Amino acid sequence: MPTALTDLCRHPIVQAPMAGGGSGPALAAAVCEAGGLGFLAAGYKTADGMYQEIKQLRGLTGRPFGVNLFMPQPPLADASAVEVYREQLAGEATWYETELGDADGSADDGYEAKLAILRDDPVPVVSFTFGCPSRAVLDAFAKVGTYTIVTVTTAAEAQAAQWSGADAVCVQGVEAGGHQGTHRDDPHADGTGAGLGLLALLAQVRETVQIPVIAAGGLMRGAQIAAVLAAGATMAQLGTAFLITPESGAHPLHKQALINPLFTHTELTRAFSGRPARGLVNRFLREHGPYAPAAYPAVHYLTSPVRKAAAKAGDAQGMNLWAGQGHRLARELPAGQLVEVLVAELDAARAALANGRPAGAGYGTGGSAGFGAEGSAGFGTSGGAA
Repeated sequence: MPTALTDLCRHPIVQAPMAGGGSGPALAAAVCEAGGLGFLAAGYKTADGMYQEIKQLRGLTGRPFGVNLFMPQPPLADASAVEVYREQLAGEATWYETELGDADGSADDGYEAKLAILRDDPVPVVSFTFGCPSRAVLDAFAKVGTYTIVTVTTAAEAQAAQWSGADAVCVQGVEAGGHQGTHRDDPHADGTGAGLGLLALLAQVRETVQIPVIAAGGLMRGAQIAAVLAAGATMAQLGTAFLITPESGAHPLHKQALINPLFTHTELTRAFSGRPARGLVNRFLREHGPYAPAAYPAVHYLTSPVRKAAAKAGDAQGMNLWAGQGHRLARELPAGQLVEVLVAELDAARAALANGRPAGAGYGTGGSAGFGAEGSAGFGTSGGAA
């Protein structure tokens, strides 16, 4: 098992775990084989479903990979708000000829059963979203040689992760697609000012903790990777960039929407799951986002049949189209080739800055990023603590 973040892969590129089908064995294996760090998303899967995907991935690659877990969620504070939302969504169910889901589904996502499997049959990396595990959990993973990462959205969350014994943190800027990995879902924080941009957040976290940092949020190009490495990150995590690859398990309508000029921008919304998540603005988001309660995962279960029915009907306007702010930069490339292009862009950006040129100039050079030997970006910074 690797003992340092930079031992996990040749290049400082992490493929984000995208729950709901996007991040399966095929995508993770392709990224790992190309020299990045691939991830399986265990969220919304059963413990056995997670284990079967781990076995599939091991059959596809011998390189280190990660598995992401959702933390258990607290009981609903106001179940009546979910019933009000159910009434509002009745027309959606009628339109798509389906029933709304049972909002009383499990709030722990099979957490303990998944922990047991991952302790008994360890994987190289386990990351956590929607909270921070206890020190006992993180210590147990340390004993079996598993490297642990906690997703954070504030400096305080990063500090809590360090105190609990995490090996690294994944700093998620507000630009990121999909769910914001906040440890506490506070509806009072909703609005246009919710969350910090990646560079501002990265600077705060780097001055707060001493453990390595992975930067995530809106990253689509090698020059952006160079920027966050220069700002102190050890690695960069990309999700939307990989969502459109042929190895991604995302629905074809979702992939098409990412490059469809009709979908001009993204917004944070609770409409589909009850937790803030960034997606392409479509009809469902516009009509229901303003009224969706802070009730995750109850709203996720409630809307699931409608979202599936919309996908079956070929209607992207009723689906959750998770995407980061950089979605218009998505490239239809195989995952392994995308890693190669990103590495070439990263090398070109480093060379351009070293020669006093704009960082976006001179793409097209090849070669390895060599980040393991150079700390972070090789711009003279100390990089992430390792």
